[in-house]
Amino acid sequence: MTASSSSSNNSEISSAPGPVEAPVYEVRHKAEADDLSYTAGSLPTLQGIYNTLFTKDGWFGDYDYGFLCMPTIPCLGRNNHRQPPFFGLKTKLPALLAIVMGFQHALAMIAGVVTPILIMSGPGAGNMNLDMQTRSYMLSASLISSGVLSMIQITRFRIFKTQYYIGTGLLSVVGTSFNFVPTFGAMTTRMYMNGQCPMGLAPDGITPVQLPCPEAWGAFLGTCMLCAVIEIAMAFIPPRIMKSLFPPICTGVTVFLIGAKLIGTGLTQWAGGSGPCSAMPAEGFFSLCPNIDAPMAAPFASARWIGLGTCVFMTIMFVEFFGSPFMRNAQVVIGLVVGLVVAAATGYTDVSTLDDAPVITFLWVKNFSTFPLSIYTPVIIPLLVTYVLTAVEAIGDVTASCEVSRLAVEGREFESRIQGGVLADGLGGILSALMTNSPMSVFAQNNGIIALTRCANASAGYMCCVFLILMGVFSKFGTLFLMIPDSVLGGMTTFLFANVASSGMRILAFLKWTRRDRFIVSAAISLGLGVSLIPNALTQFLSYNGGNVVLEGLVDSVNIILSTGFCVGAIIAIVLNQLLPEERPEQEEREIAEGVREADSKQAAKVAAEMEEAANGEKVDAKHL
Repeated sequence: MTASSSSSNNSEISSAPGPVEAPVYEVRHKAEADDLSYTAGSLPTLQGIYNTLFTKDGWFGDYDYGFLCMPTIPCLGRNNHRQPPFFGLKTKLPALLAIVMGFQHALAMIAGVVTPILIMSGPGAGNMNLDMQTRSYMLSASLISSGVLSMIQITRFRIFKTQYYIGTGLLSVVGTSFNFVPTFGAMTTRMYMNGQCPMGLAPDGITPVQLPCPEAWGAFLGTCMLCAVIEIAMAFIPPRIMKSLFPPICTGVTVFLIGAKLIGTGLTQWAGGSGPCSAMPAEGFFSLCPNIDAPMAAPFASARWIGLGTCVFMTIMFVEFFGSPFMRNAQVVIGLVVGLVVAAATGYTDVSTLDDAPVITFLWVKNFSTFPLSIYTPVIIPLLVTYVLTAVEAIGDVTASCEVSRLAVEGREFESRIQGGVLADGLGGILSALMTNSPMSVFAQNNGIIALTRCANASAGYMCCVFLILMGVFSKFGTLFLMIPDSVLGGMTTFLFANVASSGMRILAFLKWTRRDRFIVSAAISLGLGVSLIPNALTQFLSYNGGNVVLEGLVDSVNIILSTGFCVGAIIAIVLNQLLPEERPEQEEREIAEGVREADSKQAAKVAAEMEEAANGEKVDAKHL
């Protein structure tokens, strides 16, 4: 079964359509339904290329481009806005519109793609504290990897002589996953504690600091490649079985806890930075943020830092209220640009980092000689949990992509797209690590852009990939993010991470909220959120100082799990969901209770009638006597 809109069947598309039409689902013949080759990518014809590049209609069409630029005026209401036509997956799309839509998707992705790398490579406990040159390369590698792996998802390849595919064949873009940030933070913290990452002294010769640890990145990438096998295996499990093993009550709690943990990281950046200055020492090199030698240094949580972050946050709010559809889809980037302009104008930035960055770079400029590959065994179990969550999350994201693309959300084609999406995610965990980047997963926020712009066309997705790759190749673009003060990044990332937490709450909102549901969620959040707030609360009682390497690695693995809130919450939710019996919904319980009471009243009336009849019979007998 496939879905198509009536507009997607026409070669010409009106810029002023009538009312929005519901998607029309076509029922295919069974023999045709078994052949899903039409869902895979194909090369364009020479005639199609000519019509697109060398004709006016191919470039511009008759689309109302003013729709994307028209600002929103809240008091006028939404009824005054004319809806653009819907561009389906295979609809003919003008080249200019494909470029504009692709650039819009790229702008919406940038913040999500680079933020995990900015955090993991930056200063502070649980991060690698790398130099600016290495961080600049990692940002470029992240953008290039996102563009390449997104092309794989959008194109969709059939595995030779099988019924399985790689990729969704939808406008499904992928970016650096936030799910792995807490696990990486716990791993790096443990490596610094065990002496596997170096410690040193600040320039004042007194303050102890964590020195750069690229070895942690190599260990993380090597372990991710090993653990990605579990997501690849899960791609061949039917989606309905995966949903029964990991229902929304488990995934919702886990996604919420990931967002809650990251919000704390974002707010720390907002207040001045997550480096050593966040401990607020009274004196020394880090008594000011980011350090006493930085331009316009100020104490942690000073009004300067709070004001810069608030400038970004309020810009995002303003764009949401008054911005055009194009601006609203890029609101996070616009907030960052405004914050960077304000910071540069007031002397908070250092342009030497931008001057030192190369003009052009590519993958493997910093290769595995910089990041020596290894397997860090204590983090295997936490990463396996993270990959399972990523696979289940991918099912929801692909389902949402099918829905906004007006395709069927059930049947053979739908299940095949989910299988291809999860498999591409799992293979992406290996490929992204080979590209010296953190694991990537399907991005859900781009579904909102599809719904708002009414464009689900694959051409826009390919242009998005091109823009991401170009942004990565021209390394000075990625280096711009290193110029941005931590407080400006914090104003953006706090909002971005809150979106992750709200996604978890949205998943939980679809529960029936029986007593069983409330118990499972409460039990998972109680310890999961508690560990997110106080990471060392459960790790002090379990330690090992002997010479058994295996036992030492097992203890470290358990401590990493116990210091990672979403791992604790996910395990509790999964175990309780399997052990506690299902409970009838309260409405059904009330109906059953009313039925019992009604039955009891009927039975009581029947008994009373029989007793009365028996009593009357006794009176008659007595009268005869």
